[in-house]
Amino acid sequence: MVVHVKLFAVLRDRAGTGAFTLDLPKGATCSDALSAIGERFPSVASLLSRAACAVNQEYVAASMVLEDAQELALIPPVSGG
Repeated sequence: MVVHVKLFAVLRDRAGTGAFTLDLPKGATCSDALSAIGERFPSVASLLSRAACAVNQEYVAASMVLEDAQELALIPPVSGG
């Protein structure tokens, strides 16, 4: 199946792209997608464990099973003053 991935903030900066597609096996979870993204973009791997996952614009748990053609957005923690 194909999932449409969007990266934001430091994830986008380190990966060098804000959007791409990811081929995953049927039944893959958000956690599986995070592992695949870390392999594809080693520069973001250390940040993925703290990123929030949103599927089709709704926050979800990493254990959620993804479906073909869904949008997976990864939002890193944000801080500031």
